[in-house]
Amino acid sequence: MSETTFFLAVDLGATSGRTILGSIENGKLSQREMTRFSNPIIQQGGHFFWDIYALYNEIIRSLKTVAEEGIRLTSIGIDTWGVDFVCIGKDGGILRNPYCYRDPHTEGAMEEYFKLIPKEKVYDKTGIQFMNFNSLFQLATMRRNNDSALEAAEKILFIPDALMYMLTGEAVCEYTILSTSQMLDPRTKRIDSELIGAIGLREEQFGRYVNPSDKVGVLTPEIQKMTGAGPVPVVAVAGHDTGAAVAAVPAQNQNFAYLSCGTWSLLGIETKDAIINEKSFQYNFTNEGGIEGTTRFLKNICGMWLLERCRQEWTDAPADVNQINSDAMTAPAFRSLINPDDPRFANPESMTKAISEFCQETGQPVPQNYKEFARCIFESLALRYRQILDYLHDLAPFPIEKLHVIGGGTYNRHLMQMAADSIGMPVVTGPVEGTAIGNIMLQAKAAGMVDDMFQMRSIIANSIETRTYLPQDTSVWEEPYKRFLAMQN
Repeated sequence: MSETTFFLAVDLGATSGRTILGSIENGKLSQREMTRFSNPIIQQGGHFFWDIYALYNEIIRSLKTVAEEGIRLTSIGIDTWGVDFVCIGKDGGILRNPYCYRDPHTEGAMEEYFKLIPKEKVYDKTGIQFMNFNSLFQLATMRRNNDSALEAAEKILFIPDALMYMLTGEAVCEYTILSTSQMLDPRTKRIDSELIGAIGLREEQFGRYVNPSDKVGVLTPEIQKMTGAGPVPVVAVAGHDTGAAVAAVPAQNQNFAYLSCGTWSLLGIETKDAIINEKSFQYNFTNEGGIEGTTRFLKNICGMWLLERCRQEWTDAPADVNQINSDAMTAPAFRSLINPDDPRFANPESMTKAISEFCQETGQPVPQNYKEFARCIFESLALRYRQILDYLHDLAPFPIEKLHVIGGGTYNRHLMQMAADSIGMPVVTGPVEGTAIGNIMLQAKAAGMVDDMFQMRSIIANSIETRTYLPQDTSVWEEPYKRFLAMQN
């Protein structure tokens, strides 16, 4: 076998997962998809759950596949969506499949928690965007409901930490995934004891702290025997998928904003320190942990979730999403607009009905077919990007000159051009599999193959193709933008 150094990136999203085999040779990254699988939400007993055992089993399957090809791994890294967690009992066992952040049990949870600690104080401590599914509010809800798993929990591990625990037996709390929870003080980079103490929890319940590129442990003897993979190290990457994706932005300097475009759209900037002030509180921005001690100052926006949910209902639409994207451009422009972050779009029984009702309530034509629904979604997202970028221009400590877009949403060239026209600045797309690439590069750093994020980004820039969209007709977006803003008042 070749002496090539191989890394396995386990990249788990809120609808699907994949494992990517990566290697670095002659200053370039190569990658190959090993497995791909769905990650469905399980509905049972009035609640929504993730199947942590199914995800674990997919990791085992990928390790077997790699071993069968005779590939010797240098390490494994896992990234996932944020905020959700697993309860571990005193005997080390998983107490129940974890709640999905879309579970409705957290409706009204923030208001209940603010009776314990005021909203302004929570934001001052954490600098995190208020969303009812943040881990703090999930835990508070479980405590209020006398949840049996929480009552018996010896450890509480976020999803990537829980999967690393299942692989190694080591209970850790990785910095970037912890930063999504609304429990981390970004100044001390530790869990705030007052915030969790208000709901009867202790800091030691969350495992030992680790940072991106720290080694967690090695595969257990049981897994080595099951897979034939050997004592492969498991490395903490940026456990939050957006943290891993931002690590893969091929930026040349700091004067950029990024958009991780997938199920969620996450739009922000990379800064040295957290930005916590009256304006960031007013705009409801979040300060999440990045690599090498940076802060990802950003806002969560509902993304391709809108389209994916509509596709499940459409009977007249083609199966090929690229065809849907193209067909949308034949529909009338700016006929109907929505606020993508209206709470009704979080997890409705019918997304098309929710969009129709929004349009009716705001005095707009209701979309009549999949083309009009899709165009409404794309234009509304592009306008939301402009609104958030306007806030960022007001808050950023440096000029923003371009928008780097990473993730699967970059396949939608029509949306990318809309974004450039809406925001009035260049949009640079790529890489598509940014999360997996960031995951691999952080493992490479742990292996001593790269020194810092600047070298990582240089290698990435040399290894991928990017596409630049320049603004074309920005003037036609002015009147729709005014309409878009007025809908939110």
